[in-house]
Amino acid sequence: MKLLLVQHGDALPKEKDPERPLSPRGRSEVERLAAFLGNSGLRLTRILHSGKLRAAQTAELLAARILPDARPEAATGLNPNDPTEQIATRAVRWNDDVALVGHLPHMAKLAARLLTDKEDTPTVAFVPGTAACLERVGADQWTLAWMIRPDLLMHHLR
Repeated sequence: MKLLLVQHGDALPKEKDPERPLSPRGRSEVERLAAFLGNSGLRLTRILHSGKLRAAQTAELLAARILPDARPEAATGLNPNDPTEQIATRAVRWNDDVALVGHLPHMAKLAARLLTDKEDTPTVAFVPGTAACLERVGADQWTLAWMIRPDLLMHHLR
């Protein structure tokens, strides 16, 4: 089972737009990420997001390329300061490949919790538009299979 942890793309500052939609750069970076993942053959059965506009927009862009038979869904437990226990507990029961689109510090803490069982251990260096793929290797053990940051895809064509 693959669990894709995605930090939403770069968003407009709160002062410019309180809803914080994706910035033009953020949209472009997430579109490149989605194209790359789609071209790699990655397909998911679910994409869950926090419900915040920037996460929902990121999830929609990803879904267009890697979620063939469903729509992204808003889910609880993915906001920036939510505890990681709820999602970590749910993820161990999933059997299908799922993406979670959220925010810092939550995504970094969730990755650390799943990989080391200590959420304050730095493990994955997220920046906006990062995707980290974890694979479950035991009942509740995870490994980092790969990660992609936007700067790696700067020259990737759509």
